[in-house]
Amino acid sequence: MSGSDKSHSNVRLDNGMRHQARKRFGQNFLKDAAIIARIIDHINAQPSDHVLEIGPGQGALTESLARNAGRLDCVELDRDLARYLDKYFVNNDKVTIIQQDILKFDLDSLTDKPHSLRVIGNLPYNISTPVLFYLLRKHELINDMTFMLQLEVVQRMVAGVGDKNYGRLGLMLQYFCEVEHLFNVPSSAFSPQPKVASAIVQLRPHRQMPVQAADADMLQQVIRTAFNQRRKTLKNSLKGIISEAALQDLPVDITLRPENLSLQDYVVISDAISSQTEA
Repeated sequence: MSGSDKSHSNVRLDNGMRHQARKRFGQNFLKDAAIIARIIDHINAQPSDHVLEIGPGQGALTESLARNAGRLDCVELDRDLARYLDKYFVNNDKVTIIQQDILKFDLDSLTDKPHSLRVIGNLPYNISTPVLFYLLRKHELINDMTFMLQLEVVQRMVAGVGDKNYGRLGLMLQYFCEVEHLFNVPSSAFSPQPKVASAIVQLRPHRQMPVQAADADMLQQVIRTAFNQRRKTLKNSLKGIISEAALQDLPVDITLRPENLSLQDYVVISDAISSQTEA
């Protein structure tokens, strides 16, 4: 998670220049020591933990994680910061710095043990949703995920039925994980200051799925199709993928709009389409 403390607030690169946040990477470095300490307390890394940090940035959280975790792998896109961190932690054999795009990184290269990874990151706002969905593909490897995200995104992640923020993101994350909004972070805690408020969210992949779809990809297609036309009733928004007659046979009120259906309702519809496809 991008950050700065007494050791890292003036990161000097190989050319002697002080590192400047790069807009194209969505870099906003956390500088508030109290917020950093609060995040570290929530994570509470242990010697038995294998931690993956996405976007360590200037390395403030990285240092605490390296001190407490048993193993720490850091994936950083910015070559200059990756080189700096690699040199900084060169004598710490628990820490590995990987210069790569997280969306192209293979989590299987880190472990094959179920629920063994603890993932942490300050995700750039422009790629936060793709990263979340990318990680869900390997949810069985992950114990928990703690992220700094745009507050608006976190509100969508935790939203329930009938909430104005309820939609595809929250439904699919809640299908795979327990999602908890931990606390908000003001813009003043960063350098440079973002124009939006941020929040810390924690996701814990389900060990036992409370709701199980026959085909998770079909479930996602149903949810995406419904919310692409969220002002329409279900019978109209889904008519391209399931007939009204088939919908009427289900224990779901098809006169409702997408935001008024529960995750269980969407699983019922998804399973009905999957069974038709198999037949």
